[in-house]
Amino acid sequence: MRPKQKTGFATIADVAKLAKVGKTSVSRYLNGEQDKLSKDLRKRIAAAIDALNYRPSQSARMLKAGQSKMIGLLLADISNPYSIGVMQGIERMCKQAGYMLMVCNTDNQIEQQSRYLDLLRDYRVDGIIINMLGVADEQMDNFVDIDCPIVLVDRTSHHLNADSVALNNFDAIETGCKHLLSQNYESLLVVSQPLTIAPRIERLNAINDFVARNQGMRCEAFEIGASESSLTEAIEHFLRDNRGLKKAIISTNGVATMAAAKALKALNIHLGSQIGLLSVDDPDWVELVEGGISALRQPTNEIGHTACQLLINRIEGDNAAPVHVKMAAELIVRHSTAN
Repeated sequence: MRPKQKTGFATIADVAKLAKVGKTSVSRYLNGEQDKLSKDLRKRIAAAIDALNYRPSQSARMLKAGQSKMIGLLLADISNPYSIGVMQGIERMCKQAGYMLMVCNTDNQIEQQSRYLDLLRDYRVDGIIINMLGVADEQMDNFVDIDCPIVLVDRTSHHLNADSVALNNFDAIETGCKHLLSQNYESLLVVSQPLTIAPRIERLNAINDFVARNQGMRCEAFEIGASESSLTEAIEHFLRDNRGLKKAIISTNGVATMAAAKALKALNIHLGSQIGLLSVDDPDWVELVEGGISALRQPTNEIGHTACQLLINRIEGDNAAPVHVKMAAELIVRHSTAN
């Protein structure tokens, strides 16, 4: 039995045509109802399937059953170590529960985000996890019209009826600042990406609150711009204006930590002996810088795993009020704040 040349995937109609049977007979064969077919029909259908290398459409089967068994993940930046850790946790949960994961990297572009949302709708994913770290809070309203369950990672929204999973920013900062206070740091420079999203604002507010409760400490903040030289200048001013005080930088995420480390290197300022540095986020590379940079490590795998579990619960019919899970950071003390 030799099929004619055909482009694309073989269909049930192709199998039926080659086997010279009806599509109903092929469907019965594929759906485990082979006892309803004669031995000759079964033999012809099997031969046609083999000749065409036919594979049943799993997505069509799932959609017929009312589910696609696919979960979408919208990431702001797939190169961000935080996002990679979260994705790994989500992927592990998907495997356990029998779901496929569709990962969409928007690169913080609203237009790309819209295209991916349309794609996820076309594939009729059962739910979407949203990890849009770089998107301003007001832009989160773009997700209001999503017609499947969603879970937010590292964000919350007053307009979305959605679960969320994030770091407990206030407790994490409290832990980090207590460590700096125990090491006698008196003046803090907060280095952050633009303060357009809630997590960064929460971290800065928590630092200011801690400083206000501890007389003798002082704090100022700097938002990273397009120019690296501007941060270098800000650090120079910070050092000059706080002579005689023990000084430290707190960076609000891994991107800010990298920027601060580069600026300090350009200024030939050594960590620990001349200035402290505490990072919110713990990318692998921080262990390699001058004996290591102290960090508040986020449980990224656990955040992703929990977000995915919450989403699957919603897919499977959980209609309870939204929950907002806050997770603890782990303080990792290294050379940059240990002196």
